[in-house]
Amino acid sequence: MASWQRTHTCGELRVGDAGKTVVLNGWVENRRDHGGVLFLDLRDRYGTTQVVVDDQRQGVAAGLLERATRLGAEDCVAIAGEVVTRDPDKVNPGRATGEVELVAHEVTIFSEADTPPFEIVDEAEANEELRMRKRFLDLRRRPMQSALIQRSKLVQAVRSFLASQGFVEVETPVLTKSTPEGARDYLVPSRVNPGSFYALPQSPQIFKQLMMISGLDRYYQIARCFRDEDLRADRQPEFSQIDLEMSFVEEDDVLDLVEGMVVAGFRDGLGVEVPRPFPRLDYADAQRRYGSDKPDLRFELELIDVSELAGKSDFKVFAQAIADGGQVKGLCVPGQAENFSRKDIDGLTAHVGEYGARGLAWAKITADGVTGSIAKFFGGAAGDALIEATGAAAGDLLLFVADRTEVVHRALGALRVRLGAALGLRDPKEFRFCWVTSFPMFEFHEERGTWDSAHHPFTAPDDWELEDYSKDTAKIRSRAYDLVLNGWELGSGSIRIHRPDVQQRVFEFLGISEEEQQSKFGFLLDAMRYGAPPHGGIALGLDRLIAMALGHDSIRDVIAFPKTTSAQDLMCEAPSTVAPEQLAELHIMSQAPKKP
Repeated sequence: MASWQRTHTCGELRVGDAGKTVVLNGWVENRRDHGGVLFLDLRDRYGTTQVVVDDQRQGVAAGLLERATRLGAEDCVAIAGEVVTRDPDKVNPGRATGEVELVAHEVTIFSEADTPPFEIVDEAEANEELRMRKRFLDLRRRPMQSALIQRSKLVQAVRSFLASQGFVEVETPVLTKSTPEGARDYLVPSRVNPGSFYALPQSPQIFKQLMMISGLDRYYQIARCFRDEDLRADRQPEFSQIDLEMSFVEEDDVLDLVEGMVVAGFRDGLGVEVPRPFPRLDYADAQRRYGSDKPDLRFELELIDVSELAGKSDFKVFAQAIADGGQVKGLCVPGQAENFSRKDIDGLTAHVGEYGARGLAWAKITADGVTGSIAKFFGGAAGDALIEATGAAAGDLLLFVADRTEVVHRALGALRVRLGAALGLRDPKEFRFCWVTSFPMFEFHEERGTWDSAHHPFTAPDDWELEDYSKDTAKIRSRAYDLVLNGWELGSGSIRIHRPDVQQRVFEFLGISEEEQQSKFGFLLDAMRYGAPPHGGIALGLDRLIAMALGHDSIRDVIAFPKTTSAQDLMCEAPSTVAPEQLAELHIMSQAPKKP
């Protein structure tokens, strides 16, 4: 062991180490010159230790103070010295090593640092673009390192749990075939097969089904996936998911196992206890009660159906919505009648308008009855009936949307989330998981005028023997399920189609010709003809799960080297142009205009 190598980390020393001669390695966090005595804070990922450099101390190397004075922020050094206890009035209670300090005997400088473009502190004031460009410095900050460490611990806990349940970790190909998964593929040209392209996988979906057909029985991997889609705070072009598949199972088997995995991951990886069982909501019930298929269960504010009452009212907006086959639903916001001004309500009206609602009717309940925009239509007995139907009391605020059912749910679901945030009803330290099940099998694409798979085309229908999907298509249910946490979808799964006749019927209904079926999915259909077992699985977004567990708004905060919302790596300056010779080797010609 070299003399400069550390004997302890910068977060390890305690009072019991007093009198020991130790060596620390790390980065200079800051320096304080007290006139002949220099104080340094030395940092590594384990913590920070105060170092004292004083030429008058016994055993100090000659000229040490002069050399140490030249040290700057983020210089990488080794410091050897003696551990001493601090005087009681000098103890730093906010630091694990705060009762001791290291009296330096020798300093070895590994490398000197340029002045950092931003201060390496827990609460960095630098803008995100600068932090992304200098990500290697941003990752020195404790919150970033803590997020990556906790991510690692959760992954290890998940792996341990799945191994204990008989799962086998298998890596699936990254260079594969382009198949429709709902987003654009990233394509990779093949040099040895001119004109042909690989696709980076959007998920290992087909491969994990093939493993079930192969008899592997229980598979998982922490899978890297790629999607060329417009990005948001919870999306990245490349991301990780906890991917698993099981044979000879039904929905409850998958849901029970995943609950156990999530609970173990939070408990053993993050030290957080999550109660189970997770509530299970039918898709239709989730929409009816919360206006969303990813409800936030940390607060109440369930949607209230007043359609029957509205259809009999003199308020034409309500009555017409019912006559047109729509609904009238509302939210009762307890005790907020006086806290929302007309301007506030106008803001809420604009918000629901973003989700297709043509307006927002409102009322405030007083001791004398109903006031507000609909008061003249709900006086006397009509007002009493409205109050009874909504369960409102004096001081409550009522908000209504009248429209087609899907618009009502979408608008009120978004309004419910906004009110939950505005009123402080969403505790960031509370984790409320739930399952949403029995999704529609298909969803209608308005622009194309065609039906698409609501999840993906490998999801099993609720009725295996149904042969005609064109009748009452919107009512056909699938065996799909989503895991939801605090209003965010963490992942989707389903019981898969294992019968080739059913798979072909689904393909045909989706407009995938027999030729295209063979071209894109021929190997899967072929495999199904050799004894495919019933199987199902799920994929959970690991980045999103970690971000939510740690209270981050963006998954970029839990990924070591993320991309921007324009899919760029500012640090590496990727994507970038390549030499014409490289394109020629791949038989590719770029038609993109040259960048200045």
